[in-house]
Amino acid sequence: MFSICSSLPCGFWSPSRVFSGASVALRVNNDRLYRFSYSTEVLLDRAQGSKQGSTNFRISSGVDISLVWRNPNNEDEQLLRIEMSDVTIENAVPRSSGKNIFEGSSTEGILGKQKLATLQRPFVVSWKSGKVRSLFAYKTDPPIIKNLKRGLASMLMVQMKSGKMLEADVSGKCHVEYKAAKGQVTRTKIMDSCKTSETSFTTHSTVLGVSEKSTSVTTITLQDSFIKSATSEEVHTLALNARYTASAKVTSRQTLKLRTTEAGPREVAGKDAAGVVKSVDPKLISVGLMAEKVKPQCKGCPSLSELWKRLRKDLEPDRLSTATAPRAFLTLIQGLRKANKAEIVNVLKGCSKTALPQLVDAVTSTQTTASLEAILEFLDFTKKDELVLQERFLYACGFASHPSESMLQALLNILKGKIANNDIKESVVIIMGALVQKLCERGSCDLPAVVQAKKLILEGPRNMKDEAEVQMYLLALKNALLPEAIPLLTEFAESEVGAYSNIAITALPRYDMELITDEVKRTLNRIYHQNRRVYEKNVRVAAADVIFSTNPSFMEVKNLLLSIGHLPHEMNKYMLSKVQDILRFEMPVSKTVRQVMKDMISHNYNRFAKAGSSSAYAGFMAQTVDVTSTYSLDILYSGSGIMRRSNMNIYGQSNGAFLHGLQVALEAQGLETLIAATADEGEEDLESYAGMSALLFNIQLRPVTFFKGYSDLMSKIFSMSGDPISVVKGLILLTDHSQVIQLQSGLKASAEFQGGLAIDISGGMEISLWYRESKTSINSRGALVVTGNVTVDMDFASMGMEVSFETEAGLDFITTVQFSEYPFLVCIQMEKATFPFREKLAKFEKLPQGKTFASRRGKSALVAGSEFPLHQENSNMCKRVHGESGW
Repeated sequence: MFSICSSLPCGFWSPSRVFSGASVALRVNNDRLYRFSYSTEVLLDRAQGSKQGSTNFRISSGVDISLVWRNPNNEDEQLLRIEMSDVTIENAVPRSSGKNIFEGSSTEGILGKQKLATLQRPFVVSWKSGKVRSLFAYKTDPPIIKNLKRGLASMLMVQMKSGKMLEADVSGKCHVEYKAAKGQVTRTKIMDSCKTSETSFTTHSTVLGVSEKSTSVTTITLQDSFIKSATSEEVHTLALNARYTASAKVTSRQTLKLRTTEAGPREVAGKDAAGVVKSVDPKLISVGLMAEKVKPQCKGCPSLSELWKRLRKDLEPDRLSTATAPRAFLTLIQGLRKANKAEIVNVLKGCSKTALPQLVDAVTSTQTTASLEAILEFLDFTKKDELVLQERFLYACGFASHPSESMLQALLNILKGKIANNDIKESVVIIMGALVQKLCERGSCDLPAVVQAKKLILEGPRNMKDEAEVQMYLLALKNALLPEAIPLLTEFAESEVGAYSNIAITALPRYDMELITDEVKRTLNRIYHQNRRVYEKNVRVAAADVIFSTNPSFMEVKNLLLSIGHLPHEMNKYMLSKVQDILRFEMPVSKTVRQVMKDMISHNYNRFAKAGSSSAYAGFMAQTVDVTSTYSLDILYSGSGIMRRSNMNIYGQSNGAFLHGLQVALEAQGLETLIAATADEGEEDLESYAGMSALLFNIQLRPVTFFKGYSDLMSKIFSMSGDPISVVKGLILLTDHSQVIQLQSGLKASAEFQGGLAIDISGGMEISLWYRESKTSINSRGALVVTGNVTVDMDFASMGMEVSFETEAGLDFITTVQFSEYPFLVCIQMEKATFPFREKLAKFEKLPQGKTFASRRGKSALVAGSEFPLHQENSNMCKRVHGESGW
């Protein structure tokens, strides 16, 4: 029980160390008592600081260290007795009396008589060659007290030779670098190497995630073969990648200074350390060096049912366009993560029908074992009337920040069972692909459920006969991004079914460029140039888009440019617009395009003066220090003037990472009979169809059909109200970062960053035969709330801070086509409404007795709305469509 090595420490010497410096023995003199002053303090603030200063506290004490025993066979192995005394707790930075929660409170009043006595009770450490190898304390000591003692013991870690090694102390097992100079040693921890027992998770997307930077440096000065002083500073900075001002900094400092030495107790005789410790105090046991987990206690916290009663009104549908909804959503998730299955099921069963979809979003986004079991027990996939709830559950799974194998296994089980609605079956398979991608990226590709799901979606496209089911599996592969799926996608890219080709081709640019082989490029070029068969226009332009974006060769670009002038009328205009946009926006391929255009055969007036309404345009939505947001808008028309394909994209880039935030694609075909027009080559026999597909935060969602077939088309035309059809609606947990920062002082800081988005994307299509006009619209509404909380809870006192920002915004994309004359008139509008932006910073310090200090600051601004610029031809056309006064 008393073995010095039993808890971990003896063997953390790296065989690859490189030492320098003189060898000096580190020993505590017998019959001497070393009296130190010790303090540890923690400060919380934003990374860039704030006007009201940090929230902070300090624990100070006297520390007596004396020799208990020295190994007669190895004088470098010693047992040291350590005792804290005169403990005080106060603010680290002086405060006025009205803001000082510690004023008027004694240490005994703050800690409690028992805890204070326990903290000041002596403990023993095994100290060998300057390294703390074991710590002996009472088993019954509270974890927070033992951790504080471990933190004090960590200040005794030193070695007299420069080098790197693996060490264990209160903050975990870490790689440490020592630099020894005359009379001074610097100990630097490599913080990203530290391993602890604490669990943590973070957001799948880097752009939406949190960056962390940590440093820990201890400087030790020596005198007479023992420590004269040791000072340590540890800094942890966490910041949201998309907005660095949403940040937090945890600073922890420790100081140990020798005040005096005086006569002390004589060492105890004994053969081994275990026997000596037992003779000193039989109740002392080896408790290990790494920190113990401290269970957080929440006094007065509401139960889940009480929390739901308070929040449910904020999650009604009429609140989804305001920041109230995502803020309540985030608060509810915090409560759900502490609840058990029975509590969650009870809340689900008692929820109103109007708030239930939002509650399903929250329960699924909670991502605990209890929440997953509860939602699976509550939902019944054999019922058709639960379609909305089932789809909200599936979409929340797709957007999961850190999905588990259990979540993927749940989808596999659902697919094996009876599913009443075909749309839900499609969503199950498509979302399964998204979970496979996230788990594989996390290094969990060999888990049984992942292996099973991979096999299912890889074999699906070839095994299915029904066109809708083949598309379903191709969309799942588009989400999964499996490298082994590239040959399969390449095969389906040349399919005779346009829908298969389109999905397969648009999946390819989502892969890393190095995975796009020469064979894939040859296939794309065959499709665009129709070397083997005739393809639909939207398939050909999709192939051209991928060629342009995958580092094409000089000849590939030249052949694309030479094709302009030999294409269908509107496709000519689209390709011309695409080339001009590449040059204007300085895309990576622009250099090659310019080289090709030096040749007059490729670049001449005849080729570059083609008329038409199709277009491709990209621009900046926002550019800040933290993130760059861009948009692109591509529209392809048929020769008859009816929209064939519309593709709107929004991208985000931050810290070298890329996020496809939104894609809304509208597609129509086979509508020429409505206006007695002739279809383009290769599209003569296409079935009448119109639909919309959305990709949100890198996740492909189930496409929505407006109408399919001539009879359905005619019924929709005569009953079409113009009301938009919802594509996706709900609450999404965008950012989800949680970690426990184990400080070298023995204290812990808990950090949580969360971002909630309430979103509603809808689209519609109107066709008026009387006015010979069509109008398509995509409407996006969203409210975003992001919070970052850091707390230090010591049981006897707590402090924390919260940074947050919120906004409510809308984006509309409207296309109006008048085909009463030729060439037809096309007006494209992309508008964002005026929206508010609010930032807040709150801090608190609290004692159990009820003494509290809190500060809050905030600022808000109104960001003016605007219409995003497109090409000049569009502006001229809109003036004709809407009239000069309306534009």
